[in-house]
Amino acid sequence: MAPLGIPAGQERQFFVEIRNIAIIAHVDHGKTTLVDQMLRQAGAFRANQHVEERVMDSNPLEKERGITILAKNTAITWGGMKVNIVDTPGHADFGGEVERILRMVDGVLILVDAAEGPMPQTRFVTRKALALGHQPIVAINKIDRSDAEPLRVHDEVLSLFMDLDATERQLDCPFLYTSSRAGTATLELDEPGSTLEPLFQTIIDTVPAPTGNPDLPFQMLVSTLDFSSFLGRIAIGRVERGRIRVGDQVALLPLGEPGRVTDEPGIERNRVTKLYTFDGLHRVEVDQVNAGDICALAGFETLDIGKTFTSVDALDRLEGIAVEEPTISVDVIVNNSPFAGREGKYVTSRQVRDRLFKELERNVALRVEPTDSPDTHTVSGRGELHLGILMETMRREGYEFQVSRPRVIFKDGPKGERLEPYEELTIDVAEEYMGVVMEKLGPRKTEMTEMRNPGQGMVRLTFRIPSRGLFGYRSEFLTDTRGNGMMNHRYLEYGPWAGPLSGRKRGVLVADRETSVVAFALGNLQDRAQMFVAPGEQVYEGMITGENSRPGDMDVNVGKEKKLTNMRTTSTDENVSLEPPRAITLEYAMEYIEEDELIEVTPENIRLRKRSLQAIERRKVQRAANRLADA
Repeated sequence: MAPLGIPAGQERQFFVEIRNIAIIAHVDHGKTTLVDQMLRQAGAFRANQHVEERVMDSNPLEKERGITILAKNTAITWGGMKVNIVDTPGHADFGGEVERILRMVDGVLILVDAAEGPMPQTRFVTRKALALGHQPIVAINKIDRSDAEPLRVHDEVLSLFMDLDATERQLDCPFLYTSSRAGTATLELDEPGSTLEPLFQTIIDTVPAPTGNPDLPFQMLVSTLDFSSFLGRIAIGRVERGRIRVGDQVALLPLGEPGRVTDEPGIERNRVTKLYTFDGLHRVEVDQVNAGDICALAGFETLDIGKTFTSVDALDRLEGIAVEEPTISVDVIVNNSPFAGREGKYVTSRQVRDRLFKELERNVALRVEPTDSPDTHTVSGRGELHLGILMETMRREGYEFQVSRPRVIFKDGPKGERLEPYEELTIDVAEEYMGVVMEKLGPRKTEMTEMRNPGQGMVRLTFRIPSRGLFGYRSEFLTDTRGNGMMNHRYLEYGPWAGPLSGRKRGVLVADRETSVVAFALGNLQDRAQMFVAPGEQVYEGMITGENSRPGDMDVNVGKEKKLTNMRTTSTDENVSLEPPRAITLEYAMEYIEEDELIEVTPENIRLRKRSLQAIERRKVQRAANRLADA
């Protein structure tokens, strides 16, 4: 988050006119770049100040992946008005971030790529915004692309609004044509823009001013949290009514039903020690904040998202933040491999448990449940990327643990039938690869709902697919399309169980002993397998070292060395030429493994392993499974 850089006494003036807006876009549609240009043109930076690209993506993972993960606040001033801007994630897996910050704003700026048009994540967040009654502004971005078709995208956005039951006022929203990279916006395509002034003016004219009587008792909903090593936990939200001053005593109400609250347990009363508003990339210390503005306050210990701050004389609780239920879960297990404790700083069950429950304080879409084993916790989220970001964050903090294969969360229908989550899968691919894509998706119980040909040899396919059917498909898709296809999906609904699905078609190579990997051994194996390890790496018995080219697992010795003899020939002295091993990421690993396998996650490595490390134990488990299947 932005630093607490501006001391009291240098506060900016209070602006009577305020606009609160959230920016919505699909991944890589130029949202964060547009925010950079808005801050620059609104004078948030000095003329000689060096500013990194995508300055709002402050999290290291966001910079690496080029996506927005956490919702963030900033503000600009334009024409005497203050515009609070909330940068939202563009991926449906982080919908929990979106759902809680939409309560802070009165309008949304929907950014759509001029070539790709509305994508699944755009639809997801737009549906939430329209349902809350927010007034949209549409910016068709990247109009300087060679394949841009802004008029077609204009019609697709209107069609999306009608599908989402937008009101007449929402359908009559303004459209702008922008280039985030150039920092231009225009209301008419035949009149090229030179600055973002049309966008600023449209926001001020279209987004309604926040409502809230500053003379009523204070009330604010905690929409997001931050932490300072000096102040502790900091609550961020919009003042719904009244005003708040430094030193005021206020009450923090526990979660519960909205309405008047009597003196119940869990109410924390304390004084506000620090108060901030947003200005550019900084939090500015102020003495008072009035209704309608977004602020951050410190002085409380039991902060949680969805709690309500009120005046001590009027304990009125606001409606909490409703977040859609998780659809996918994994087991997070204490690392018990032969290499456990060698690389991690936090390795015990208590340390892993405390970290998981700490994540619940900020990640409202996450669920953590204990199991019968004290070493295992079930973690549920909105998707593989949602869970993968949590695991990647933990490993960078020094945690060491194991993860099971993801599984969908089933529900019981009204008649007792079994229901499972379905997703909308959108694929953009060249026409020559359409056949292989449909061939691979057929056994995964997919149903095609739409096929469009936008031109230039590309086709867009839309499917309804069980969430289970997506496990392991992304790597196949990239291979089948030679890396030229795009694949996006979003949660759709719960539907009838689709029946059993076939798993991974190929087996794996499993190390049969603890050893160091030798190039000579890999040279003999790579003709019939894709390796996951490189020479010099340490492996243990039961660790997965590669993918077999055929079905069925194979125990191998990756430490086998070349035998020394007193004979010297050309064939014995030839060099070993190795292909580079396949890179294993957390997302790839979660898609790849089967039920009898685990992912070992440490700060330095991501390894794949069998649940039963010894070959004889795996054979016993397989025989028991075969007997059960025959019965």
